[in-house]
Amino acid sequence: MTDAQQPRFNSGHEGEGKPAALIAWALYILSIPSANLLVIVGLVVAYAARGSATGLPRQHIDAQIRLFWSVFWWTIATWVLIAVSAVASLVLIGIPFLLLFLAVWFLISVWFTVKSVLGLLQLLQDKPA
Repeated sequence: MTDAQQPRFNSGHEGEGKPAALIAWALYILSIPSANLLVIVGLVVAYAARGSATGLPRQHIDAQIRLFWSVFWWTIATWVLIAVSAVASLVLIGIPFLLLFLAVWFLISVWFTVKSVLGLLQLLQDKPA
């Protein structure tokens, strides 16, 4: 076998971690039809591949982890506001806020999905996230 035909067994070459990054983006995109269960699987894939990924795939994996945690905390905050607004709706003052925070929660979900699709497209074109 020549050097060109030999498989690469050493870590650190440019494509290291790309399949995991692709899988994680795909799982993030499928989060809405799966009631967000696949997001957790995508996060586990990203964390598992983070140690061995290099270069561009590592940037995407780091972006996936940051995206998850930012959306997670924004969603928690929004759900707290929705709960407070629901209680305040008993005296009718919370109804506009309830509608507002439900719209914010929906926009966070849309933003997460759009960001995931754009991340997948960037990775397929070998561009940073």
